[in-house]
Amino acid sequence: MSTFNVPKREDVSENNQAIFDNLNKALGFVPNLYATYAHSDTALENYLNFSNAKTSLSAKEKEVVNLAVSEVNACVYCLSAHTAIGKMNGFTDEQILELRAGYASFDSKLNALAHLAKNITENRGKTEEAVLENFFNAGYTKGNLIDTISLVGDKTISNYVHQTTQVPVDFPVAQPLEAVAG
Repeated sequence: MSTFNVPKREDVSENNQAIFDNLNKALGFVPNLYATYAHSDTALENYLNFSNAKTSLSAKEKEVVNLAVSEVNACVYCLSAHTAIGKMNGFTDEQILELRAGYASFDSKLNALAHLAKNITENRGKTEEAVLENFFNAGYTKGNLIDTISLVGDKTISNYVHQTTQVPVDFPVAQPLEAVAG
């Protein structure tokens, strides 16, 4: 497999340089995965617009989906990034492990969301009826369902970009679920 370099600011288009500057201001660095999108003149801006679009899901709910999807897709980069973001959103280490496994014993509503995100991803959109029923019974709406599916797509894109490019992980590395569950 050919190796993908992580572009530096001087290696990318002017538009991407401005985005790098904004990421540096907001995060203190440009995550390697975001920098990788900048191999394209348009992909970084398009991805960030999609990823940061308005949604009916809260920040915590978004992390539930991000963690469950990234676990199914075995993306160590996204698992590592979203473990850090999950902690910033108030989840404990134990809760993050549960969310990665597709459940949340600590919150019945988030449990329904985690099950749904995992089921959608595992079944490539052919969601099981019982999982959908549980999601709606937990208080979620059809709008929440569409936003969840959109977020599954968003996270799957970044999972696939990393799985294909294998750029270095620049977050504390999340351990494989099997290694921490045993």
